[in-house]
Amino acid sequence: MGEKYVHGALIEFMETFIGAVPNVIVFQFNPETMTHAWTQPESAAAAAAAAGKPNPLAVKSLPGESFTFTLELDSNEMIASGSVVAQGIAQATGVYSRLAALEMLQYPVATSPGLVGAVGAAAGAIGALVGGTKKVKKDVPKLQVPVVLFVWGPGRIVPVKITALSISEKLYDAFLNPIHADVQITLKVLTLDDLDSVTGPLKEVASIAYKYSQNLRQALAIANLAESAESIIGMLPI
Repeated sequence: MGEKYVHGALIEFMETFIGAVPNVIVFQFNPETMTHAWTQPESAAAAAAAAGKPNPLAVKSLPGESFTFTLELDSNEMIASGSVVAQGIAQATGVYSRLAALEMLQYPVATSPGLVGAVGAAAGAIGALVGGTKKVKKDVPKLQVPVVLFVWGPGRIVPVKITALSISEKLYDAFLNPIHADVQITLKVLTLDDLDSVTGPLKEVASIAYKYSQNLRQALAIANLAESAESIIGMLPI
């Protein structure tokens, strides 16, 4: 019996009147290669130099982390091995439904303006009805892209923002729906510092996901240290 593979996925959490509803975009095929890149934050040594002796290892924030990979989408495979619903969608739209789901992750969604905004809007409407001339300041609802989790197995579940999306449509059906496409995606991992500025009730979901993956990473690093402790002892000059 062949081994069953776990598929990667992007999970968007959408706010509805019944609460947060996940929109799961499961990878049809897992990418064969993926670039996991790290960037060091701006050094704080220059700022520390003014106050005294600088620390060359000082930094201002957590390191930047990103993932880059290519997804392959094919409607013929969806028709051959998918569910009845998936087969019907693939026959009608090719892979366009999956492409549309990925594209929508880049579009901002309105966050709740809060009580202040609601009160301001109501006061403005009352003033207009009674003929008042005083202008009431109204809070404009903020816009932000949706909260997205990148799931790559049980060990990597991190909040991300799509920073680059490039789609190569290669084949089309009779109605010019794409039936094969390659999608290049770059994801920026949102750290706890980044999430401090995120608004909405789903901020907590993103924070929990980041802490979970970071704690697991630390545990694995300690496991590696224990595994190599014996060889390290012989290398140390003391």
